[in-house]
Amino acid sequence: MKKVTLQDIADELGISRNTVSKAMNNSEGIAASTREKILQKAVEMGYKQFSYVNSLLESKDMTSLPAPQQYQGEIALMTSSFLSQSHFASTMLDKFQREISQAGYTMNTHRVTKENLRTMTFPYTFRKDLVKAVICIEMFDFDYDTMICDLDVPVLFVDGPVKRDGYSLPADQLYMDNTTEITRFVNVMLAAGKTRIGFVGNYNHCQSFYERYAAFRMAMLMADFPVDERHVFCTNRVEEIIESIADLEELPEVFICANDFIAGDLVRDLFSIGKSVPEDVLILGFDNSPESRYFRPALSTVHIHTQVMAFAAMQLLISRRHEPSLDARIVHTETELILRDSTRLN
Repeated sequence: MKKVTLQDIADELGISRNTVSKAMNNSEGIAASTREKILQKAVEMGYKQFSYVNSLLESKDMTSLPAPQQYQGEIALMTSSFLSQSHFASTMLDKFQREISQAGYTMNTHRVTKENLRTMTFPYTFRKDLVKAVICIEMFDFDYDTMICDLDVPVLFVDGPVKRDGYSLPADQLYMDNTTEITRFVNVMLAAGKTRIGFVGNYNHCQSFYERYAAFRMAMLMADFPVDERHVFCTNRVEEIIESIADLEELPEVFICANDFIAGDLVRDLFSIGKSVPEDVLILGFDNSPESRYFRPALSTVHIHTQVMAFAAMQLLISRRHEPSLDARIVHTETELILRDSTRLN
């Protein structure tokens, strides 16, 4: 049976593939009626790669869902942070758990504390004999991550420790595309005459932050525009740098922030020194957190397709179980630039 593609669905409905992709990934900019029509057509055509479609099936006809496979074991989620509903991984994990349950796996969360990191020990809840694979989120300690890689089970890192020195973990790694849309944004700003562009965020915090920072610098370099080092702030705590920003003789015209929460703090603290967004400076975040559209002004950002990341995570882990000798894979999933009021040019 021929595999149904997004283009097949688009052709059936006489719409663009991009519109179908937005519906499948629950992106902005598409009417609810159009989204439902696309999902219904996807169900009719047998397109069942994503949980979002399966959730629609659940609400319509429970008998059409495939029965779960025989129990395969536990996939352990290891994280050093509390993953709030605002964290991109929260939505991703909800979909990931739905996907793996269809494959016969359960998922248990194991919180890695500062004491675990210091003593290089696993959480007391972690039972290696029960675990068939490990997925790591917000795990940025290279030495501890190396210990996880020695468990002799499939390990997947969603983001990971920074590779600034060229060292990479011997495991599969999944990232959102941190480069394309940052590069695009820089070039949009340069084309609009905005040449003083700065960056805020600790680019040594994790690989994704580093890739966003590197994309900013590379885009400026390739366009032959210098980066003013006074406009680059390697910290996630905006309150630590706001006085330095206030003391600048000339503000950057644009700040790219490592994520939405740094961007939101920057908007707030700029207001505290009498500067307005977008009137005095334009701000871009990253992640398209739920809060980003409710900031004042609404925050320009980069959308992460968490649905696609969830499916890719499942595929990477399950295929690794079946083919443990595969070379380590590094996968980046598509992202999407969303321009809102914080980068309004007029």
